[in-house]
Amino acid sequence: MSPKVKVGIVVGGKSSEHEISCISGNGILGAIDREKYEPVLIGITKSGKWVLPPGDYKLAIEGKSLPFINENLPETSIDKLDIDLLFPVLHGPYGEDGTFQGQCEMAGIKYVGSGVLASATGMDKSFAKPIFKAHGLEVAPGMVVQLNDWQVDQDRILAQATKYGNPLFVKPARSGSSRGTSKVKKVDELKKAINFAFEFDTKVMIETAIVGREIECAVLQLNGVALASPVGEIKILGKHEFYDFEAKYLDNSTQLVIPVPLPFGVQEAIQDAATTAFNALCCEGLARVDFFYTGEKIIINEINTMPGFTATSVFPKLWQAGGIGYTELITKLIEAAQNRPLDVTR
Repeated sequence: MSPKVKVGIVVGGKSSEHEISCISGNGILGAIDREKYEPVLIGITKSGKWVLPPGDYKLAIEGKSLPFINENLPETSIDKLDIDLLFPVLHGPYGEDGTFQGQCEMAGIKYVGSGVLASATGMDKSFAKPIFKAHGLEVAPGMVVQLNDWQVDQDRILAQATKYGNPLFVKPARSGSSRGTSKVKKVDELKKAINFAFEFDTKVMIETAIVGREIECAVLQLNGVALASPVGEIKILGKHEFYDFEAKYLDNSTQLVIPVPLPFGVQEAIQDAATTAFNALCCEGLARVDFFYTGEKIIINEINTMPGFTATSVFPKLWQAGGIGYTELITKLIEAAQNRPLDVTR
């Protein structure tokens, strides 16, 4: 009997999505096929230290308390790990943006998911949007604001932003889970929203708010081919203006609808747009692609190269509807990582 493959499940990280990463890692640890794989929990603290939590370390939400990686756990480093490959369930900067992937490439360790460039481009929406547009996908009109420009010329920026209509969305260019995102309905709210977004990033995007249904599609790469899942629709319940952090994670106020009632051919068009976006950025392994459907247009919102990965997250649920269960999905991603060459010039 061949030895089990040691898979390092990496959670935490320095980004504002540290806690969400822990929750995703908890899901994978509970569902990974232990007949094939020996999971090893690896934590990255909010200060950036690599640590080895015990096997029974708490990674689940308890009430409204989110899990995190304790700074006082035994330290390690990527060079000291006794593993065969890494499954980074890291969301946001320093995890999903190419920095972690670069560490793996330098250390010669195989890993699940997109490489350095695709991860970096997918994380930075201001770079991803022009690439999507160049590949024929429609994007929301908007502008990018750098912190140094905002500090010296706020009046000009505020005036320019109003040209994109009302309401507006203001969000960090390189953040996820809707952290730092605001929906602005009044001009006098815009300055506050921009300052709030700058708490999460030094680059902020201001976009026209698209009135439409929120449709999501999961992409899984098998044998080098990007395949699209059935699509799902996010329904927002209760008091939330949009699909924000609390709605996503804390108060059960969203519903994922599968299958989605759509006009003939629209699901196929969204699936095609999802794989187009995936291939346009040269992504690998997996991604979730988010769209708005206005009834006339399909507008891409963003791509997530390491989407939320609990059993109840959108990505696994979409693939469950496509006939691939949670444990099988984890296995397919690990197998793809095992077969992938470590060569940044490929």
